[in-house]
Amino acid sequence: MADLLAGRTLADIMAERRTLVEAALAQWLPGAEVPPATIHEAMRYSVLAGGKRLRPMLALFGCEAVGGRLDDAMPAAVALELIHTYSLVHDDLPAMDDDDYRRGRPTCHKVYGEAVAILAGDALLTHAFQVLADPAAGGVPAPRRLQIVAEIASAAGSVGMVGGQTMDIQAEGQRLDPKTLLALHAKKTGALLRASLRVGALAGGADEAALAALTRYGERLGLAFQIVDDILDIEGNSAEMGKTAGSDLRKKKATYPAVFGLETARRDAARLLREATEALGLLGEGGAVLAALAEYVGKRRS
Repeated sequence: MADLLAGRTLADIMAERRTLVEAALAQWLPGAEVPPATIHEAMRYSVLAGGKRLRPMLALFGCEAVGGRLDDAMPAAVALELIHTYSLVHDDLPAMDDDDYRRGRPTCHKVYGEAVAILAGDALLTHAFQVLADPAAGGVPAPRRLQIVAEIASAAGSVGMVGGQTMDIQAEGQRLDPKTLLALHAKKTGALLRASLRVGALAGGADEAALAALTRYGERLGLAFQIVDDILDIEGNSAEMGKTAGSDLRKKKATYPAVFGLETARRDAARLLREATEALGLLGEGGAVLAALAEYVGKRRS
């Protein structure tokens, strides 16, 4: 795989892209001193706490896979991370998953209180679309920018992530049938991961064939990522994960291992990641980094 990555490891490339994303996030967020300071401090506290930055990286990798420029995909990458972070801030609230730790430190509501955490999440979601609409946000033609906005809004809303979160809450304590569980995962986690690849590809000028290949890859990667996440909630530890391990089990969440069993979950994750890699064939060398990323997802411990 190293040869396909021009002599660099995936870890090297991810570190480089993460540095770019961190700088862009710090730049696009309002400064902590901007009044009212408390809300902007809370936004920056939550966003700049680290994390895998998987969604923005997928946007950048999707753009690069079709020969696009990173600068053109960066606004979408920033917006995706703002939306993802808002979802975590709200997900951690007592009314939802009631978690005390996120990304290795106290959750937003533990530091700033529930009211400010709700408002910080609201502000991050709103600010994501401000970034996407900013005239200074890159050189993507207007029709493609509109496509990108529509893709992200759909993936984040009631037919995507929020819909999946709703299904997740309603499913607590219940044993879901396999079809319903797959629909839940496709919305809650898969929609934004798939959209990340698609908007990166759109920013990079992808044709329909490349966009279809990346969509297939994203669908399989998204479900595999969630399955691995469910497995880690059972087998991982809080220090590595940066959040409380075992929370899904305690809250009787509908998870892939709970419905299919742990061994089947492992096999299905491996199969999905193989299928994701196979979907990249059309992209040739352009898909090498994404193929390596699929391998990384299968081996991750946090």
